[in-house]
Amino acid sequence: MATSSITKNFVISGEKQVEKFANAIEESYQESLHRATTPDLRITYLRGSDEVKKFMARRKK
Repeated sequence: MATSSITKNFVISGEKQVEKFANAIEESYQESLHRATTPDLRITYLRGSDEVKKFMARRKK
């Protein structure tokens, strides 16, 4: 979970609620350690109309 997505102030009260919140933060952190660091997509930079035509020809196959 990105910290920038938290845009509101909130109050956590009670021992159970504090424990749940701390566990959620900890679980989120642990999940972030196991994410793939390389993107799942490949980027192809095309320069000029010839490269675009070749790329599109490969795509049609």
